[in-house]
Formats: sequence, C-alpha cells, structure tokens
Amino acid sequence: MPNEVNSQSAAVCAMAEHWPMIEALVGGTGAMRKAGEKLLPKFPAEDPDSYSARLSTATLFPAFSRTTEVLAAKPFSKPVHVEGIDDDMEELLEDIAGEGVTLHAFSAGLFLECTRMGLSGVLVDMPPKPDGVRTKADEAAAGLRPYFAVYRAPSILGWRAEGDTLTQLRLLETVMEPDGEWGEQCVEQVRVLTPGAWATYRKVRGADGREVWRVHEEGSTTLDRIPFVFFYGIREGFGAGRPPLLDLAFMNVEHYQSSSDQQTILHTARVPLLFVKGLGEKEAITLGAGSFVRTTSADADMKFVEHSGAAIEAGRQSLLDLEDRMRQTGAELLVQRPNTATATQTVSETEGSKSILQRIVEIFEESLEECLELMGAWLGKPDLEVEVSLFKDFGATNLSDQSMTTLLAARQAGIVSNETAFKGLQRRDIIPSDIPWDEEQARIAGQPAPEEAEDLDEDGIDVDRGDPTKPPKQPPAKQPEMA
Repeated sequence: MPNEVNSQSAAVCAMAEHWPMIEALVGGTGAMRKAGEKLLPKFPAEDPDSYSARLSTATLFPAFSRTTEVLAAKPFSKPVHVEGIDDDMEELLEDIAGEGVTLHAFSAGLFLECTRMGLSGVLVDMPPKPDGVRTKADEAAAGLRPYFAVYRAPSILGWRAEGDTLTQLRLLETVMEPDGEWGEQCVEQVRVLTPGAWATYRKVRGADGREVWRVHEEGSTTLDRIPFVFFYGIREGFGAGRPPLLDLAFMNVEHYQSSSDQQTILHTARVPLLFVKGLGEKEAITLGAGSFVRTTSADADMKFVEHSGAAIEAGRQSLLDLEDRMRQTGAELLVQRPNTATATQTVSETEGSKSILQRIVEIFEESLEECLELMGAWLGKPDLEVEVSLFKDFGATNLSDQSMTTLLAARQAGIVSNETAFKGLQRRDIIPSDIPWDEEQARIAGQPAPEEAEDLDEDGIDVDRGDPTKPPKQPPAKQPEMA
C-alpha cells in the first residue's frame, strides 16, 4: 500500500469494501446503471450491444434506501432533548453547523448516514482567530463560534489512537476555489489533525514533473485533543462501524439483477417466433391483417411458437419471495431482543429487551454528548456534562391495534393497574404524552361515574330530568274531541 497522506488505512480499507455498492443503491437506478458490470454482470458470450440494451432497461426497486429512511426517521419523530448546557450553547443548537441547520435536523441527517454506511464522523471545529482577537468577548464580536462539520465514511482516511483517544487523524476534503474571473475549480486536500495542531496537504508538481503531496497550510489550536467524534451504525470497535442493513443491501442488488433477468425473458416471450415448413423458396410470406399465404405443397405448415410461461411465473414468484425477505430483514431492527448481561451486571426491566435500532440510538446519543462537550471546551467550558435524549420508544408505535385491545382487556380483568394502562396508551400516542397521571386522576375523580354518564346528553344534561336551571316542560294541552 502506498505510504501517502491520502492513502486509506487497513482498517478503513476493510470497511470500504461495501461502500460503493451502498452508495449506488442510495443513488437509485441511474447510479446502479452507471456501476455497470460491477452490479449487473454480463451473461457469458453476451455481445456488448445486447448487454447495453439490457443495462439501459434495468430498474432498481429502492428497498434499501426507503427502509433506511423510514428506520432512521423514527428516533427523530420527537425533538432532541439536551440537558446540561447553558443559554449560550442553547442558542448554538439552533444553528449547529453554522449553516442555519438545527441540532435536530443535523442529527437526523447524520443518523441516516450511519444507518446506511455504518460509519460517519463529526469535527467540532472553530474558525481561526484573526489578528487582534484575543479574548472571548473579541471572539463573540467577530462572530467566531464552534460548529459541527460532518465527514462521511469515504472521507475518513485513517487514524492513530491510544485506547479511545485519537493521536492522529486524516480527513479527505474537497474545497471550491475561484478559477479565473468567473469560474471555480474543485481542489482536493487532506486535513491532518494532531492534539493542538492541524495541517492541510495538497498536490503540487515537483521538480521532476511528478505530483507530490505537500503542506499547504498549518496552525495550532487551543485544545489539547483532536475534536473529532466517530458515529456508528453497528459499533465494532473504536472507529470501526458496520452497516446495520448490509444484508438488505445485498438482497437489493440480487433483486436488481433478478429483475433484469425477468425483463429479458418477458421481452423474449412477448415476441413469438414464426415457424414455417414446406414452403418453397420463391413463395413469399406476408404477415398482417387482410393477407394470406398460398402454397401447393401438401406438407406445408405455418404457425407461431410461443413461450410456455412457466419460467416467467417462476421468476415472478422468486422476486415476490425476495421482496418479502427484504421486508423482514428491515423489520428485524425493530424486534426487541433480550440483553446479555454478565454475572456482575444488573439489568433493569426496562433495559432487559431492546431492539437493534434502540441500541444504535443509545450509542448515537453518547457520540452527540461528546460533540457538545467539545463545543463547550471551545467556549472555555471544559467541565460540561451533557445529556442527550432521543426518542427510543418507537417499538410501541409499531404495535398493532390488537395489543391495545389486549391492554384494555387486562385492565378490565384487574391484571394491570389504571396507571399502567394509561401509560400504555400514551406510548401508543393515543393519549398525549404531556398529560401527567396524577392530573388525569383528578379529572377522573371530578367527572360522573360511567353509569351516570350514560344518562347524560352531549351537553352533560340528564336526559330524564332535563336542565334544572330551566322550568320543566308542560305537557301539550288536550285538544277537544271532534263530534
């Protein structure tokens, strides 16, 4: 492996094996076609024109991208809750990246990236101080503030660490610079971070005409650590993450290939072959309405040969079965599984069963907390203890109506308490989550008993006695009988 500043480390190379496939799946049909034979292999002895025609009609069923979108949105169905920060930092949460993006929206996009690629990272950076800026007040006056910058998995080139502490980090960047009077050019550079220092490397042409990487800019920081935090899909170690739906990605590629095969055989089957026997070479064949073929040969025959359709139906059923397996694979992230605790660990009832997605969210919360604490360090608040909470009770939102019926039946049978049933309905978003149980109890105590309420109309008035504030209705006068 070349020992260049832009080379990927061995750990990154191992993770990067599946990234092109995932990016093509996320990119849709156009990206899959652009990948060509990497994701849609050519048939043996298939000529280039036939393959090109087959590739141009291949269409992706977007199972992977849609499933990751739906699952990644669940933790952000309610606002991100942050504790342990002051008013100054609270204000920064409304524009966490310096681009008008709130912490909630920023985190939602970052979580989607982790769900797809398995790894991402955030650099908590601070603009360099201009000359004359010395104090925190000067920084505020100059508009200097820390911000979050996302680095996707392919941009993380490698790192060195002691335990869980980074000692060196290399990040691939692309910057736009003016080119002439009107144009722009895209410049690639590598940012190298060490505790308390940074440098950027760019390619330059050496004396021998070859391009080499040289330091472009460098500087120092006021932090004694590298302000970078890893975010994971499935965490497999420090800086090592795996896409939680990698198996679904492989299935989606299989579906793409099988769908192309199905389209090919449908095209073949829809065009029947004309079989002719016993016609002379000079006897013309005209096909179409109002035409016929004449021959003097007693053994002549002509008919269309069509596909039986058995292979078509088998292919269709195979695609449907594969789609069912993809749905099941995506849903497995929401299935609650028992926690594995050692003999020295204690697991509470609420911690006992968690889905894969819930555990991913918990690790994501820890990474967000570390980012916000780094932001506090840039602001001269190194002792912050931030706590971030995301919505993790999305398992309840997927429960069927039958579970609600079962819950209410259990309350009627006296198996669960009123409060447990009340909170169960709150988890299903049937009762607003901001209503405390004790306040609801007071409301229940002040309302009529259920058997009394049955005799009240929609205005709360007894249908038998009428409104006590109004005189009772008089019966209609008796009309004289007609003779």
